[in-house]
Amino acid sequence: MISEQTYPDTIARRLNISTAQVIGTLNLFAEGGTVPFIARYRKEATGSLDEVAILAIQDQHRELIEIDKRRTAIAESLLKNDLLTDTLARQIQHAQSLPELEDIYLPYRPKRKTRGVAAREKGLAPLAEQIMAGKCRSSDIRSYLDPDKGVVSEQDALGGARDIIAEDIAEHQPTRAELRRLFQTQAVVEAKVVKKNIDQGEKFRDYFDWQEPAAKAAGHRLLAMFRGENEKIIKISIRPPEESCLRLLKKRHLPATQWQKEVTEAIEDSYRRLLAPSLENELGKELKARADAEAIQVFADNLRQLLLAAPLGGKRVLALDPGYRTGAKLVVLDEQGKLLDHTTIFPTHGGKKLAEAGEVISRLVARYNTEAIGIGNGTAGRETEEFIRSLDLDRSIIITLVNEDGASIYSASEAARTEFPDQDITVRGAISIGRRLQDPLAELVKIDPKSIGVGQYQHDVNQNALKKALGEVVESCVNSVGVELNSASAELLTYVAGLGRTLADNILTHRNNNGPFQTRQQLLEVARLGPKAFEQSAGFLRVRASSNPLDGSGVHPERYGLVRKMARDYGVTVEDLLTSDTVRKTVDLKRYIDDSTGLPTLTDIMGELAKPGRDPRQAFEQFHFSDTIHCMDDLCEGMRLPALITNITRFGAFADIGIKQDGLIHISQLADRFIKDPGEVVKIGQKVEVRVVEIDTKRKRIALSMRKG
Repeated sequence: MISEQTYPDTIARRLNISTAQVIGTLNLFAEGGTVPFIARYRKEATGSLDEVAILAIQDQHRELIEIDKRRTAIAESLLKNDLLTDTLARQIQHAQSLPELEDIYLPYRPKRKTRGVAAREKGLAPLAEQIMAGKCRSSDIRSYLDPDKGVVSEQDALGGARDIIAEDIAEHQPTRAELRRLFQTQAVVEAKVVKKNIDQGEKFRDYFDWQEPAAKAAGHRLLAMFRGENEKIIKISIRPPEESCLRLLKKRHLPATQWQKEVTEAIEDSYRRLLAPSLENELGKELKARADAEAIQVFADNLRQLLLAAPLGGKRVLALDPGYRTGAKLVVLDEQGKLLDHTTIFPTHGGKKLAEAGEVISRLVARYNTEAIGIGNGTAGRETEEFIRSLDLDRSIIITLVNEDGASIYSASEAARTEFPDQDITVRGAISIGRRLQDPLAELVKIDPKSIGVGQYQHDVNQNALKKALGEVVESCVNSVGVELNSASAELLTYVAGLGRTLADNILTHRNNNGPFQTRQQLLEVARLGPKAFEQSAGFLRVRASSNPLDGSGVHPERYGLVRKMARDYGVTVEDLLTSDTVRKTVDLKRYIDDSTGLPTLTDIMGELAKPGRDPRQAFEQFHFSDTIHCMDDLCEGMRLPALITNITRFGAFADIGIKQDGLIHISQLADRFIKDPGEVVKIGQKVEVRVVEIDTKRKRIALSMRKG
């Protein structure tokens, strides 16, 4: 039995953690704790659970609450209709899942007028009971004839009785449970092409005649088949062998009487008309949910890698959003991403305009002492990059392509209009490209994660679940890196634990009206930002210019007193603890363990003192595609090329080799050994060397390999 009192035990058993960890985590949630705060600053209460485990506890808790809500609603419905017996109440109370609850409720659920209901209204229920009990004689059937109710022959009476028996079998809870297990373990996914639409479904050709065990079907294949069915290209069946199901039903329901023929017909009708469609639909939803979860996890993993991509940092950047007909939009940004200059050049037009473009670039680079040039990797990106590299510029200047997925969406957004009301969409897009080079995380949080382009079937999955998962990833990444309070945008601040959009806007208003924050403590002066929001957010916000050196670190303000005590105890200053490894090594952490502060928290504090405000992201590395490859026609099999991993799926990874079409590295081609998950070998943005395996010009597909053989 699941109840509110047993939630922690149930969750602990499901997640294979201790009940104490679950209780500690749920208590923190009840107090208004956020996932990043709990994971980072309340390790003693959770037993050092990470964000994944904490989120799992939260999800399991919500699921158990939903089951109990449904349990209560069913009991109330039965009670209202005077149907709730002691036996039913016990069954409902002990049900462990929603399907089990629905099976119990099914016979009593208000329903439309079915064949079984109609037969009962004709008074044929006693006949059905007599047949199943073996107490019916052939002569008894005539007593059920009633022309006024449409029962004019013995066959009418037997047909109605069969309809009642079929429905009773279909609504029998133990039968449904046993048959459900058969569907879950033995069902086969079978896809067949809809012949009249065969010419429209080339992309689903692999599934025109396909079958595999449902329990082992890969999520990406399931989503592809579901999409094909939605587009009416293929038809899907998800059922176990019919003979196995009928054998199970006959073993449970077929009586050893003279009426076996009639009951057999009812059993077959019950399975084909009622049970199979219902359980197939239920299993289909389960498979879809499983495939959705797999795809969402892939998207979330990819998004995390993209958000945590190496930042160039505070360098002066010249950024270009390339184009053929309309030219390349050019912007110059300072170290903080402030727009200094903008114009348009035409580096792909040749002649005079090409020369003018070179003069503009050289002049702006010299005027603003540019340290890096970022070029959007979309249309005309490679040509523009080659043009820039052909110029006589300082060799120390970094020249690199920048993934521009989503930049156009940002440029047309309300956030972009608010930030740059006097600039048009094209200028905003170029600014986004430049800022993405400086700090991918700070810029990408301004874009709906679904628009970034690192997913797998993201338009086919449950959109609410996708939004929730991606939001959790963005929040996790923002808080793991930390946010500079005096330069962060409203979008970035929104994802800081405990803030949200309203408080983020209020912080910007306070910053604009009063100037930069001098200390973390000044956050409490922000409108509507109370002690709880301060507790949750302060540790993730940095004030690097503060008079308190701890304000630039990840040490939470609630621990400042502890750090000062450490300094006093060892006769040093807080600054000494921050700057001297020798001083830190003298501190005996065990001296500071108490009821609220354990070794995990103390170890984290010392780690922060060693590298205050450390950025967990990798250092930026420059990358350059092959100069000889510009389109598919330049490729040949066996060619080895530098590439960037752009997307990861369950079946492999996609890589940019410097042309419009990304190539696919199938999972079997990612390594010389067997791997189950492409994530074992590659990450988004990873620089790799690939070999061209196959070129399909007609379908615009490129097969690549990372194998040495």
